[in-house]
Order: sequence, then C-alpha cells, then structure tokens
Amino acid sequence: MRDFETNKKRNSNRGLPLWLLAMFTFFPWIGGVLLCSCTLDENPRDQIAEEEVYTSATALSQNAVATLYNYIGGSADGQGLQGTCRGVYDLQTFGSDEAILPTRGGDWYDGGLWQAMYRHSWNAGHDLPKNAWLYLYQVITLCNRSLHLLDLHKDLFDSNAQYDACRAEVRALRAIYYWYLTDLFGSVPIVTSVDVSMQQVTQASRAEVFRFATEELIQSLPLLPEENSTHLGDYYGRVTRPVALFALAKLMLNAEVYSGTPRWQDVITYCDRIEAMGYSLEQDYAVCFAVDNATTTENIWTIPMDKNLYRSQQQNLYRSYHYRHAAVYGFTAENGTCATLRALSVFGYATSHEDARFSLNCWADTVTDLSGQVVTDRLGQPLIYHPLQVELDLSGSPYVETAGARMKKYAVDKNALKDGKLMDNDIVLFRFADVLLMRAEAKLRLGLDGQADFDAVRQRVGMEPRPLTLQNLLDERLMELFWEGWRRQDLIRFHQYASLYEGLDSIDESDGHTSLYPIPADVMALNHGLRQNPGYD
Repeated sequence: MRDFETNKKRNSNRGLPLWLLAMFTFFPWIGGVLLCSCTLDENPRDQIAEEEVYTSATALSQNAVATLYNYIGGSADGQGLQGTCRGVYDLQTFGSDEAILPTRGGDWYDGGLWQAMYRHSWNAGHDLPKNAWLYLYQVITLCNRSLHLLDLHKDLFDSNAQYDACRAEVRALRAIYYWYLTDLFGSVPIVTSVDVSMQQVTQASRAEVFRFATEELIQSLPLLPEENSTHLGDYYGRVTRPVALFALAKLMLNAEVYSGTPRWQDVITYCDRIEAMGYSLEQDYAVCFAVDNATTTENIWTIPMDKNLYRSQQQNLYRSYHYRHAAVYGFTAENGTCATLRALSVFGYATSHEDARFSLNCWADTVTDLSGQVVTDRLGQPLIYHPLQVELDLSGSPYVETAGARMKKYAVDKNALKDGKLMDNDIVLFRFADVLLMRAEAKLRLGLDGQADFDAVRQRVGMEPRPLTLQNLLDERLMELFWEGWRRQDLIRFHQYASLYEGLDSIDESDGHTSLYPIPADVMALNHGLRQNPGYD
C-alpha cells in the first residue's frame, strides 16, 4: 500500500499542491491573499478528475491515506516533524537548554531569531511558532479531507472492516498531530470537518485537546495493524499499533502538564504493551541511526529516507558541520548548531566521568574523517571543535567558526545527495529506549522500583549503574535522547524549563509563560475570538 513517491508525483501535477489546498480549507482567506494576482486555467490539462482517481479501495487508500505520509518529513523550512529547520523540531530543541545556534560573526544572527529562541524572548511574530502552527494544521486539514473522502467513497470498500481500518489510521495520525499542537501551544481549536470556516473556529482547552487526542488513539488502537512500521514492507513509515501506543504513553507521561491530572499507571500499561510486541534495545546504540536502520528491534516510528525515492531531507547534520568538515564527505554545510554548556555538563564532557554517549552524539576536539585522517581547516591546520568556548554571540571570538560540539548522531551516508541532506538513514521519531525511560519515570513517581529499566539503558552503552532519582532520570533522558527533540517537553514536566538569557549557565527554574509558545499574530488577527497564551498580549 505504501506508494508514497508515486502518489507524490501524481499529486504534484494536479494543479494546486496539497499543502496549498490545505491552507484554503482551514484558512479560506489565504485564497484571496495568494491568488489575487493569479489567473487559474479552469480546464487544466495536467489534472486527474476525482472520479478517475477514486475507482477502487486500493486507489482510495493510496490517494486518501498513503499520501498523508509524504508530510511527516519535509524538504522546505517549517515542514515535517523533523529533518528540516524553523519548525516543530527547532521549537523543541533550540527552545531548551540542549542545543544552540550561536551568532557566528556575520552568520546566524538572522534578525535575532535564534538568540530569541535561546533567551526565550520570542513573541507572537516569531517565525518558528508560525511555521509550526501552519504545518501542524496543514496535516490535520489533510487528514480531515482524507476522512471526508473515505466517507464519501465508502462503497468502494469490500467490507466495513477495511473501511474502519483506513479511518482508524488517519484518525490516529491526526491525533498525534493534535498532541504536538497542544504540547507546543496549549489551548487550540479542534477541527474535524472540511467545511469549517475561520469564523466558526473556537479554542478548546488544553485538557480538552489532550482528551480528544487520547480518545482518538484509544478508539483507533484495535483497528491498527500490529506490524513494526520501521521495517521495509507494506507498513513502512505508517502509524501502526505500536506507534499509537507510544504516542499514548507520551500523552500519559505529560498528562499532568496537559490536563492537571497525573496518569503514571497508564504510562506503565502502554509501555508494557509496547514491550510485549517484541521491541528491545539494540546491543549497539549506533545501529538505531545507521545508514541502513530499517531493520532494528528498537526503532518504533521513523521518517523513511531514500535519497533516490523521497524528497524528505535530513538537514540537522548539514546545519551543524563546519564547512571543511563537510567537504571531506563531498558535502557543503552551514557551520551552525551545537551543544550548550549545560548539555556538556550533563554529559560530563572532558571529565573523568564523561558519558559514553557524548562521543556517539557529538563531534568534539580534533576532527577526523571516516578513515581516521585528521581534517584540516582553511589554513591547513587540524580542524578542532572547541565545545567549551560556545557563547550566544561569538562575534569577535577566535572560536567564531569552531566553538561548540557538533551533531554526530546519524552515521555519515557517503553516497548522500544534495550536500548530504538526502541520505538513507531513516530519521528516528520514537524508539524503545524512550519506552524504558518513560516506564522507569512512572514507576519512580508512583514509589515503585524502576531501577531495572533505568539500568538497562545505561548498561547498553557501558555506563556504570546510577541510583534512579528524578534528577538522574532527567539527565539520562538528555544523554540517551540527545538531538531527538524531547528536551523541552522533559524540562517542563520536571519543572526545570530553563530560561537562559545572558549566560549559558544562568538557569531560571521557574516555569514562566514561555512553557507555551504564542499563537501566531497572523492567526490571532484573523480570528479575534482566539485567546492568546499568557505573557504574549
């Protein structure tokens, strides 16, 4: 059933792209703004009439369900859950104390955009929240459209069971996107119809959105296939039962934040069900992020990557490498992102107790290529990354180009295309190590013994046992899940959401208004019935 690229090419030649159709559906005003100077051919010769597309259950499932997965990753700013820039992943990562995009002389100031992310000084006009809001609702709108088409052409299915299974997959995907929305923005509109107008949209409370997403996933669960969606085959990249169970575990893990009521026992229940489906830790941490990582026992949901078939990009390595570092692989790079001093402290960098995962996640010190040869800088000297020299603004620093430990999480695909952004390593969204850490946390908070799960994650990378405490667990989550987009969520749940302003070690542990991003100003201007999040008025 997974014919994503075929359908991607088919849809790309059907007049307006799907993302624009989605914008018209949820934001009808966009039509007037974007099309005021355009003339559309009323009889385009490159479109396929709907009655020609939806002729069978297979065609319906491919065009109404499979095409949705083209949007999990992305190739443009703000698109995709991970892999691109200026969107969901950047809000979760650079809005935390995990990573930073420092100003490097004339590079990366971008009107103060990245400094605002680090200082938590963003406002309702900031590009990243706007991009994330539009992208998440784009996919939700497409899901609503797909559900409408499934209902409209229900007679094409051989059975009610087949119809119900397709609807369940779309509902589960939509619920996951509502989870991301409420995690980032709190109280948001719940839109389930293709006929809604901006004047009809009202906000639901965060607790209501939490309840909606939870119920949608629970109702979809029995109808979803049990297959591992990270393995090649018919279910590759799709929302299957273990993916939905993981999303439910995450919702329960953060239930107190979202709804005011903790649900720790439910975390344990969902994690147990995932483990019972055969997932386990790989013996080698790096296998999860290898060039060919579509056969692991650990990954639960990934963004499928194939440089010859799909357009989804992995820009995170490209954004982090020094120019000369990327050049030895035949790529270019942007010499930007790096780890913060706070992250280095948690890893124990350059100390006798440095965690083994630091070198698995970060390039630091003298840089070597895949053959072990030292990489040279512009002057022919060894290229050295200086992790401890990172500052928010490196202008004038002798380390302007070399400060900061760089992303190393994914293995280098020597045959990658488009400057290394089109690679074969699937981008990991959910994996089993996180399941163990979620269960350990839930047990600890209930006064139960979660030490075994905690120890298993540490032992896999050869680290000595450590007592299971809340602080140790938070630190473990940073080291194990570094660069994976969970840090902001974790800090908020632990009441340690860092507001870092003038100094990299200056941490305000109060959960201020920035624990929620602002509803974008453009959205607020279109619907005066929407309430802005506290602190952004």
